Amino acid sequence: MRLLPRAVARSLCPAAIAGMVILGPSPAGADEDAPKGPAVTVLKVAKSCFSDIVEATGTIIAREETSVRPERPGLKVTEVLAEAGDTTTAGQVLARLALPEGGTLQIAAPVAGVIATSTAQIGNFASAKGEALFTIVARSEYDLIGLVATSDMRKLAVNQPATVRIAGAGDIDGKVRRIGPTVEPNIQQGMVYIGISSQKRLLLKASGRALIKTGQSCNVAVPLTAVQYSSAGTVVQVIRRNRVETKRVEVGLMSGGNIEVRDGLNDGDVVVARAGALLREGDPVRPVMAAEAAK
Repeated sequence: MRLLPRAVARSLCPAAIAGMVILGPSPAGADEDAPKGPAVTVLKVAKSCFSDIVEATGTIIAREETSVRPERPGLKVTEVLAEAGDTTTAGQVLARLALPEGGTLQIAAPVAGVIATSTAQIGNFASAKGEALFTIVARSEYDLIGLVATSDMRKLAVNQPATVRIAGAGDIDGKVRRIGPTVEPNIQQGMVYIGISSQKRLLLKASGRALIKTGQSCNVAVPLTAVQYSSAGTVVQVIRRNRVETKRVEVGLMSGGNIEVRDGLNDGDVVVARAGALLREGDPVRPVMAAEAAK
């Protein structure tokens, strides 16, 4: 076999090498940032404010009840002008009574409010020492006397706003009026008085529940479905460069399906909306924003 001259061989080497570069495989890692793996629904976390709510359950009472009866005995009811459930004004005539010597005595409401009970019936007798003709919830002011867990008592303060939920009456605004000084030892719960003003009649001794706002905290929030609890702690799966990273977090308050994250995440982080055991640290994924996934 005839050998090529060295000069010719030297002149062919660069071309051969160039051919190898062109025909050879692409450099490793050229598309390592391209999305791979399964599609995963993600979302960007953002800051949100959470209310710290303490619950109290109890019963409705009149803050102050005023009894209405005549000042003298032996009077007969001749006319009834109001009944239980009516709203009255101060000085409004509620009933008329016949005097023994003739004439009529008018019974008027001493205060404005809601008539809680009435025994007034035409033909019945009334007296100063007998049963009250009417009882009035003075100024339409009620209290929910509620029980609160001992661990939450320290959060309470007078004038904190509350939403009181009463069956059949809906939600009514209220405020913490008084906090009991002791705890019931058998149940380890304390007592709180939630003041309510309502022009509609509330059923006394009805059950109610108060949601007392004791504070507010603003941090990043994630859906409850994004959080996993395990022996290793509380974690959220974050997506960075299309790969899964597991981040330990400190969670706080909850509201409306979301939970506050006090430490471990930053505003704008992209997290897996529904975390699961199938995704592991370092797994490649194809992130799809929750808004796009819903289309």
